[in-house]
Amino acid sequence: MLQRMDTSYHPELAPKRRGSWLIATPLILVLVAAAAWTAVWFYAAGRAETLVNDWRTQQARAGRVFSCAEQRIGGFPFRIEVHCNGAGVELKDTQPALAIKLKEIIVVAQVWDPKLMIAEFTGPLTAAEVGQQKPFTFEWTLAQASVRGTPSVPERASIAIDGLKVSEPGRPLMEAQHAEFHARVQFGSWPHNPAIDLAVSLKAATAASLSPFLSVPTDADITAVLHGLKDLKPKPMPARLREWQAASGRVEIQKSRLAQGDSLATATGTLALTKSGRLDGTLQVTAAGLERFVPALGGNRDPAIAASPALGAIERAVPQLGGALRPQPQQPPNALQTGLLALLGKPAELEGKRAVVMPLAFVDGAVKLGPIPVGTVPPLF
Repeated sequence: MLQRMDTSYHPELAPKRRGSWLIATPLILVLVAAAAWTAVWFYAAGRAETLVNDWRTQQARAGRVFSCAEQRIGGFPFRIEVHCNGAGVELKDTQPALAIKLKEIIVVAQVWDPKLMIAEFTGPLTAAEVGQQKPFTFEWTLAQASVRGTPSVPERASIAIDGLKVSEPGRPLMEAQHAEFHARVQFGSWPHNPAIDLAVSLKAATAASLSPFLSVPTDADITAVLHGLKDLKPKPMPARLREWQAASGRVEIQKSRLAQGDSLATATGTLALTKSGRLDGTLQVTAAGLERFVPALGGNRDPAIAASPALGAIERAVPQLGGALRPQPQQPPNALQTGLLALLGKPAELEGKRAVVMPLAFVDGAVKLGPIPVGTVPPLF
């Protein structure tokens, strides 16, 4: 009869322990997690491609046709990147229809935060009427955008551009060292009582071909609140503005600052549209260095003609003062308007400079700075 051998003195004969499995378990878990994450990434990538195609279909129904000469999806393992080379947009809902072309767009979203998308644009961008061969050209050194939220529940959007240059064949139109635009939906306001915070910033912007006033580098900063925008569905701009006006839409300018050389101007107030699409509202303007801003407000009108209604009222009330304010041959251009505004405005101080406070009124498109008519704004729809 065989006896059971005592292995206590023969370790090499003892059963092997399961320690190797304990060592392998973490590796197995990592491999399982990696496989699961890979499946999640490919599902998210497929979902992103489906959303992009659905969005294109939706835009096409509204008259905006988006295309890519080449589209690919990458970014594994932690990001979803959509590359669109040879991007094109045909805006059939504008009059006239526009064709836009762009070298490349890259849209990035994190797998764990798909509501935040960041985009980078590679120029140049060209825009022209469909069928025309003389496009406007937009160039930049860096252009990025970010969007958070969904089409049904938007949260915020931002655009930032460095080294912006806009031109048409044969002449430059505008340049800006830096430009930014931000929009944020106020918490809890969407969709029943929408209020959208807006911020616009321009640094060292010039547009000499559009106006001599804009030949000097200008900085502009504006913060405002947009009320009455009911949805973000794609619509032609005239239809959007009519809908906004019917909903008692308005823009509340909380703070704005325009700086050009030694001249400064700030404004606050509220603007809306009339049923005919014309601007209506009042801005309280504080300006230091009126001699630079008055020509921009008066356009190409003769200063004496622009000021004559106010001069007539003053002359009827105080004949001696009205006569003294009549233009003299030795006066520089716009000295009459500037002096009249300084006389009728309220003295103030703006960033340590002597300034004047006056209302800038828009009445069904007609514009007045204090008592002086300075022009009209054409209807927006």
